[in-house]
Amino acid sequence: MIVTKEIVYNSKGNTDIIDITSDVQAVISDGKFSEGQALVFVPGATASVTTIEIEGGLLEDFRELFERIAPDDMMYAHHDDNGHSHVRASLLGPSETIPFKNKKLLLGTWQSIIVVDFDTRPRNRRVIIQLVGE
Repeated sequence: MIVTKEIVYNSKGNTDIIDITSDVQAVISDGKFSEGQALVFVPGATASVTTIEIEGGLLEDFRELFERIAPDDMMYAHHDDNGHSHVRASLLGPSETIPFKNKKLLLGTWQSIIVVDFDTRPRNRRVIIQLVGE
């Protein structure tokens, strides 16, 4: 059996990082499964999902990494002003799969699930959480 939920987040754009760990955990806690996998997916070409430690210095380092890899002030062949947003999102990817057991995410002590919005403007970001389990 598969259960799919959708949550919408308001982002600020420009490498905005949104911690969604508690929302993913709530979907699992409210669900039918005690053990399985949670797929977390963001539709679109300028946002990504990953895990990271939520710590101020590390989050700044993370943002700076993408500025070094795909600077926003560089010329891109993409027809809009957000070529860097597409490049950054494609590097990180749109999804993560996290196991859970006893209705609890099996994350590391400091590990959190985040959505990163790389686009150049605020957006409403849909996040799909799909559970497979028993």
